[in-house]
Amino acid sequence: MCKEIDGVVYDTLTSTVDKKFTYGAPGDPYGYEETLYITGEGRYFVYTFGGEKSKYPVENILPIAREDVKAWMLSH
Repeated sequence: MCKEIDGVVYDTLTSTVDKKFTYGAPGDPYGYEETLYITGEGRYFVYTFGGEKSKYPVENILPIAREDVKAWMLSH
């Protein structure tokens, strides 16, 4: 997925996966995943996607500040 936010392009194909959390089994309508990526420029973002009844029924990209990455990881 590729998304431009505030003039910055975030692309899951050209960025590196740092950490991934998966909840539920494949095909679970309540299951979802959150994947932390880092771009070549050092920007972090979270890719989210899940089943139709999950908290992420539509895929999305959310930028995350470098100083918030540790807290995001600890919240899982």
